[in-house]
Amino acid sequence: MADQETTPFSWRARAQSFRYALAGGQVLLMGQHNAWIHAAATVAVVIAGLVFRLRALEWALVALAIGMVWAMEAVNTAIELLADELSLERRPRLGKAKDVAAFGVLAAALAAVGIGLLVFLPRLFT
Repeated sequence: MADQETTPFSWRARAQSFRYALAGGQVLLMGQHNAWIHAAATVAVVIAGLVFRLRALEWALVALAIGMVWAMEAVNTAIELLADELSLERRPRLGKAKDVAAFGVLAAALAAVGIGLLVFLPRLFT
């Protein structure tokens, strides 16, 4: 393996990486309708958590579920953007890649719903 030159640590470079990440979040929110649904669900769940006074472990589960859905939506969007950059023509393997990425979001969302039910349902019946 060839020697790879590494650049020295830089706070400025780390700050720039956060700016890139926030720009990606803006792309996600401005360009993806499903992200709007996730944003509304996130706000609703956080408000419900405050109303029901969730305990620390419950907040941790809810935060993990929210983060999981947002992360999968971001990966899905990145895959869609890359696939569309490669070709706007219908290409079966690119279509399958997009479908698999979309399934990742669906799986995360269903798991988040399951977590939400486990956390909030008992509070509704006590």
